[in-house]
Amino acid sequence: MTREQNISQSIEEKPSKRIMLDIKGLFKSFEDNHVLNGFNLKLHEGENLVIMGKSGSGKSVMIKCLVGLMQPDSGEIQVMGKDISKLNQTELDDLRTEIGFLFQGSALYDSMTVRENLEFPLRRHKKKFGDIKDTTALVTEALDSVGLAHTMDLMPSELSGGMKRRVALARTLILKPKIILYDEPTSGLDPITSKEIIELMKNIQKKYKTSSLIITHDVDCARVVSERMILLVDGINYAEGSFKELSELSDKKIRAFFK
Repeated sequence: MTREQNISQSIEEKPSKRIMLDIKGLFKSFEDNHVLNGFNLKLHEGENLVIMGKSGSGKSVMIKCLVGLMQPDSGEIQVMGKDISKLNQTELDDLRTEIGFLFQGSALYDSMTVRENLEFPLRRHKKKFGDIKDTTALVTEALDSVGLAHTMDLMPSELSGGMKRRVALARTLILKPKIILYDEPTSGLDPITSKEIIELMKNIQKKYKTSSLIITHDVDCARVVSERMILLVDGINYAEGSFKELSELSDKKIRAFFK
């Protein structure tokens, strides 16, 4: 057993609920750059799981493999019990409607109003929701969840950075996903706005019972929202446990995350 395995296994495992995401032995290299070296992950139902890793550690590559945008060299990825490598394109597209994304840059369409931004995924995924004639109720509900119902007719250019992030989250929620992937949700925001986003993430989990995978460099975000954390080092989950458990370990590579 390696030293890294000892660190990961030194923390007592908690009883698990239904597994929403299950990644086993994921490897991915780009020529001589070995990004993922046997990465493992389990996300349980209703859980907030935080992944921390320095830039270039493989977080973004792992997410792309997870949603089928990139093929791993080897390993297994199951989303809600489905092996994504065995799904055809239609099945993969259907599965993606159960996964919400909050991108680091919000990724709103600048030429659309807030309302139109939220209506876009509803129209794109008619198979899931049917041909909805009046989307107002769904748009209002999603915006209410992030405290921005009054912005419905505004353009993205009229919103602050924090408001854009919240509208992007509302656009994710409108599809009522079972899993939400957060990519650096507080990046580029001032401390006050970051705290608002962090509290919003907690409230979203309670209201919608989502299972959330959160990639962040923000130690405060990890401390507040995480129920469990994975520290990604050298392409593997170097250590795993609660924020408190990990922050109290003396290993130098682990300590570097909490400075």
